[in-house]
Amino acid sequence: MKLNERHAILSPRVLLVPYCAHHVPTYHAWMQDEELQKLTASEPLSLGEEYAMQASWRRDVDKLTFIICTSPPSPSSPSPTSCSSSSSSHQPSNSHHRITPGKEDAPENMIGDVNLFLYPSSDNDSDFDSDAASVSQESGNKAVVGELEIMIARPDLRGKGFAKEALRAFIWYVSASLGAMLDEYDSNTEDKRRSHITYLRVKIAQENIRSINLFQGVGFARTGSEANYFGEVELRTQVVGGRLVHVGNMDGMESVASVVEYRL
Repeated sequence: MKLNERHAILSPRVLLVPYCAHHVPTYHAWMQDEELQKLTASEPLSLGEEYAMQASWRRDVDKLTFIICTSPPSPSSPSPTSCSSSSSSHQPSNSHHRITPGKEDAPENMIGDVNLFLYPSSDNDSDFDSDAASVSQESGNKAVVGELEIMIARPDLRGKGFAKEALRAFIWYVSASLGAMLDEYDSNTEDKRRSHITYLRVKIAQENIRSINLFQGVGFARTGSEANYFGEVELRTQVVGGRLVHVGNMDGMESVASVVEYRL
């Protein structure tokens, strides 16, 4: 997506930046690791294929992706106030900060990625939330499902809370940007109906207990007790009226995260 091409998300511990060409060599090196390939159900690509995929993902209207970096040390970074604080606003906050491509997101600061993929909802999908599906049908909207993926590529930084902070900041950005995101998604079709996200989901290998606990910890719920044919379990959270109804403590994210300008 082009939605986030000039947006970075800054929080006390993580910096999320758009996936750009200068990130590709490091990302490619990560994905040569067999453990990561297994955890992400990915096949290794050549460096040229990685560059082509990065360029494609920037253009594709159904993919929103950020590289996760450690947050740069700065006295002007957002204060680490509790995320449980209340706020009536749920829009990305304005800031005079600027993140410079290739500087704060240099290879030594990169630690992973987080992505959202949009798919047309199937009939089976609507079983999860018949009310949301009915609203879409009655309003003439197109039902869409958002699928999340997150990866901490550096083994030394797993289990230290980086994934949780990155996931919460990303979900906050997605929730605050739903309208613009769906406008871009709808721009690539002749179907003039408005798209409507009914829920977010994640598919995780059943043995990846750490990731399952991560998503359950922010409000996702398993859809069943058994894994699918591929050995994956699915977790979902409902979206109603543009809000993620079961994802907790998002309203206070403005106090710890901000959208900042990303440009040279």
